Amino acid sequence: MKNSLRLTATLASLVLAATITSCKKTQVTERDGIEYTYINEGSQKPENGEILMYHLQIKNAEDSLIYNTYDQPVPGYLMANDSIPVNNGMDEIFMALKKGDSITFTSQVQTIFGPNFPPFLEAEEELVVNLGVMDIISQDSLSQYFAQVSIIENEKRAERAKVLLVEDGKKIEEYAAANNLDVQKTENGLYYVIEREGTGPETTPGTTMYVNYAGYLLDGTIFDTSIQSLAEEKGIFNAGRPYEPLPVNVGMGQVIPGWDEGLLLLKKGSKAKFLIPSPLGYGENGAGALIGPNSILVFDVEVTDIQK
Repeated sequence: MKNSLRLTATLASLVLAATITSCKKTQVTERDGIEYTYINEGSQKPENGEILMYHLQIKNAEDSLIYNTYDQPVPGYLMANDSIPVNNGMDEIFMALKKGDSITFTSQVQTIFGPNFPPFLEAEEELVVNLGVMDIISQDSLSQYFAQVSIIENEKRAERAKVLLVEDGKKIEEYAAANNLDVQKTENGLYYVIEREGTGPETTPGTTMYVNYAGYLLDGTIFDTSIQSLAEEKGIFNAGRPYEPLPVNVGMGQVIPGWDEGLLLLKKGSKAKFLIPSPLGYGENGAGALIGPNSILVFDVEVTDIQK
């Protein structure tokens, strides 16, 4: 695609070179009096409805990054719209941007961010802003761009997951050895111990299983359970929720991958322990206050009933 993932590479030749002295001109905004200098000046203005793609870096006096779009999966973007009111100097700068512009300026935190500035900054602290525009694209092209970025991010996530499966596997094996657990491992990386065999036919995807469970982090911290007495004992009882076996439509993506795979190994009456590496659990996002990113999970589960 013409206007696609070349955007980030294009910026390298445009922006964030504040030490360059061959600037074209310096201007001052009517509002707030921000004096900004062009490192490079473009010429193409976006039409209403077009998307202006840019990168932005903000640094403090010690040259430490406060904000950096390079750290994000996609650069900044702004839809051109002449009807948007211009309320401050930052609005003036952004609304006047052209393709190829590369500018730098120094201003106070309260001028750059407005009254809702980050709490770790002081209102009158001065920051250095570097801003560069690399392309103007249509709304359709922006949608295609996001689709491409999503594909690339998913590929990167899959590669990171492969690494984590190996690293988490080593930790799980150490945990199993320290706790005298005779674990088995699936091809996907799930570790499990069947502590009591169940009865009845093999479980197939789509089967509804009723499961009592207790979930722990690898350090022994309990984060959830369906068993009221255990919740009370561990100090996590919540009067606003039911304590009863959880119905799970197995193999249908209703639960984390480690559960989906592990439950298919069980039958009615089975008791088991699942040791779940983070990519088969809540992954990079984690879940709630207790389950942080890339957390290994340990679940004690018991299948109380099955409905085909």
